[in-house]
Amino acid sequence: MAERNQRGRGGVAQASGDGLIKSHPFRLSLSEPDTLWMGSSKPSDTGPSSAVDGHEGRHMRKLLAIAALLAAVYHLAPVATTASSHREAPLISNDPAADNTDLYAFVSPDRPGFVTFIANWAPFSAPDGGPTFYPFATDASYLINVDNNGDGDADARFRFQFSTIDKRGGSTFLYNNGPVTSLDDENLLFRQTYSIESSFNGAPFKTRVTGVPVAPSRVGPASMPDYGTLRQQATVTLPGGWRTFAGQADDPFFLDLRVFDLLYGGDLSEVGNDTLAGFNVNTIALEVPFKDVALNEDGAKNPVIGIWTTTERTKAQGNGTVQVSRLGNPLVNEVVVPAGLKDGFNASKPSQDSKNPQLVQRVTNPEVPALLEAIYKLPAPATPRDDLVAIFLTGLPDLNNLAANADINKAKIIPSEMLRLNLSTPQAAVPNRLGLLGGDNQGFPNGRRLTDDVVDIGLQALAGAARTGKLVDALAKGDAVDANDTTFSNTFPYVALPNTTRAAGAPGGPAASPSTAPASLSSMDTSDTVAVLSASAAGIMGLLLFAGWWRRRRSYS
Repeated sequence: MAERNQRGRGGVAQASGDGLIKSHPFRLSLSEPDTLWMGSSKPSDTGPSSAVDGHEGRHMRKLLAIAALLAAVYHLAPVATTASSHREAPLISNDPAADNTDLYAFVSPDRPGFVTFIANWAPFSAPDGGPTFYPFATDASYLINVDNNGDGDADARFRFQFSTIDKRGGSTFLYNNGPVTSLDDENLLFRQTYSIESSFNGAPFKTRVTGVPVAPSRVGPASMPDYGTLRQQATVTLPGGWRTFAGQADDPFFLDLRVFDLLYGGDLSEVGNDTLAGFNVNTIALEVPFKDVALNEDGAKNPVIGIWTTTERTKAQGNGTVQVSRLGNPLVNEVVVPAGLKDGFNASKPSQDSKNPQLVQRVTNPEVPALLEAIYKLPAPATPRDDLVAIFLTGLPDLNNLAANADINKAKIIPSEMLRLNLSTPQAAVPNRLGLLGGDNQGFPNGRRLTDDVVDIGLQALAGAARTGKLVDALAKGDAVDANDTTFSNTFPYVALPNTTRAAGAPGGPAASPSTAPASLSSMDTSDTVAVLSASAAGIMGLLLFAGWWRRRRSYS
């Protein structure tokens, strides 16, 4: 596998803004931001400021330090959002920059022998979310993981890490100070780059490329009159045939999220409104040849792989990382895993799933069919649900079970939740949005394409269609959102360009800019706590500043 780590590499590649790769012996280094004086040390006392002195001055400095501490705590606290999906677990809902919303995996339709992975973060990114908009976190690692031998551990890992170049300083609040026509345009004041590292079969990570430009948040037509050009410049081909993209995109997930209102209002009246229309996400897309992810580098003999994504945050102490988000199949941690297990699921590995009886029980005896029976009088299929075990934990026989790999040691295969894909399944001439249930073997749950209607597929499967092979007529309408509101691209990275406005009539409001504070710092905070704390910090700071001014005024009166 050492050969695979070095394939196509002549040292470390450095990506330029025009998508070309240049040989470069070092990685991008950024200086630390300047620190601001907040009362812990003070400039020399000159002029009027020297009047605040002695016991009175020391007292004032202590009060200012307390105010500064409160202000700092306020800025570390999470900003509450009003949206209710993608934010599937309590802890990660406070850390949008690390919140993995969806994973897609499919054979590249325009490039035989290659597989595309698309992973999204930062849910409910509203187009008008300036001036900070939605950067990738610089103290997090974003990973795409692939298992090809069925043991629930990653055999191929691709790690993305981001750096920020912020030229605004104290001169402006603007993201850009003029029209941006290229990724190296001097008018683009806030920009990001990233590196990709890979690891195969447990070997140490090795750097594949550094300095790859990120497509910026789409500020609007006046600021970025030709965003398509920026997208093209951020789409880069690497040695070994890899293609990569990172940047903002339209959220490709389409659904009506009022499923949480007692399953669409209790009478299927609350359907037909794409909750995510007009919202954006931060996308990472990676396309690699089959041989880089298949067992023994042989996609013909060993075509089945399992995929999941994770986000790792740097620990508060600065030593090591902690996993804060995990995603394989869609909607698992939203509607299969109960509230008490959600945070633990995000921190766990697929290899641990079979050892968690509570998780397995939620698959063999799921909640949704019981709700459908109670609300809609649809008889729940008999349990245990072996059909759902195949979809979520083992793969479907003769389709995407890892036991189909010729070189695999079947004794080591364990049940584990991940998105499974058979790389050898022929592509459908006309993809069916219902995937396998619609007679299209390449669709979900055999991988996931951008056009797969996973909500309707999931409802049908949970109601028993996966067991009987027949669609449940009472749920034929599903959520009545059958396609994305924006057309996907036919070429890599396939996702649509980001939105500049929210769709008319779409529910929900603007989301807050993703926090870059680790979830562990804010896991126990609530929106009420944040509101009280911010108000207190602002109030105390204002009173102390007034007190300082009044004391100085008295000293001269």
